[in-house]
Amino acid sequence: MTRSEILDLFRECSALLDGHFLLSSGLHSNRYIQCALVLQHAWYAERLAQALAAQWSDTPVDLVVGPALGGIVIGHEVARCLGVRGIFAERDRGRMSLRRGFVVEKGERALIVENVITTGGSVAEVAKLLETEGARPVGIGTIVDRSGGEAELPVPYRALLELEVATYAPDACPLCAQGAPLVKPGSRPGA
Repeated sequence: MTRSEILDLFRECSALLDGHFLLSSGLHSNRYIQCALVLQHAWYAERLAQALAAQWSDTPVDLVVGPALGGIVIGHEVARCLGVRGIFAERDRGRMSLRRGFVVEKGERALIVENVITTGGSVAEVAKLLETEGARPVGIGTIVDRSGGEAELPVPYRALLELEVATYAPDACPLCAQGAPLVKPGSRPGA
């Protein structure tokens, strides 16, 4: 899929939002990318997953792991495209963990798949968790990279779409200074 095609999907689904947003990273932003509005359409999720899976066709993968909540749908779809098992990691007492009976095998090659990356914190946490559990993270794939190329990730990384979106520390946010109402559209409780 081309950049233009992906942006068209997001616009069609009203998934590119303007305003004053609290991101799951704790940063503030004037734009928010709500992938769930695109991924709710199975045919769009399939197209995006096929494009992500194609980016990793040169890398042996045994397992796809998505961080909850944003990586669950797209991670599952990428796993289906690659013909491998797909699981997700979720927060338990503030830390990423494998629950619900999910386990990884020693040496399993894991591709981590996320919907949007801002700082890369969640996917880096999943990579560390997988290493601790004996798996071998081989890459990170995402639909949207909004980090501006700043995310420091521990393994090779590929995105379908890179967007330059301003983010601000809460104490230096010009939108807060203007008194714009802060909206928390993300999925992480307590962020």
